[in-house]
Amino acid sequence: MTTLRHSIAQRTARPFAVALLLGMGALTGAAHAGTLPPVRTAPTGVEYISGGVGSDEAHAMEQVTPKWPASFEFAVKSGDKADFAANVHVTVQDARTGATVLHNVKADGPFMAAKLAPGVYRVTASLDGKALQRQIDVGAKGPAHAVFVWPAGTDMASN
Repeated sequence: MTTLRHSIAQRTARPFAVALLLGMGALTGAAHAGTLPPVRTAPTGVEYISGGVGSDEAHAMEQVTPKWPASFEFAVKSGDKADFAANVHVTVQDARTGATVLHNVKADGPFMAAKLAPGVYRVTASLDGKALQRQIDVGAKGPAHAVFVWPAGTDMASN
């Protein structure tokens, strides 16, 4: 969600805060393959990518995630704005059958994308034991995107 990306306030307590701010401000230029984190494959065969730590990687993730069938952003409220979150654990289940297609995979940064087959999914994202859920419809109107924003202080134990 572009509005969230532009409204993110960075705290200096986070080691990657300045780099993320620079990455969010970059609006032009092509992402270099070397700046993307590796594509991983879950035991279920679903490919996913996560990252966004550092300006080059954040910009690269912002460029490629809209090209994946499903993408997610993670943040924690900070006053009237939000800080990006990392170390989020994500589980994706088929909403119709209940089958788990991604199980407890860790997002290494504030962005994650997955190559999900068309369908409706229930996505659970957990940060420091606090879970949020969203339902997404992949393929209905193009790529699906979900934003997860936890209450202020959720990730204070990990800082």
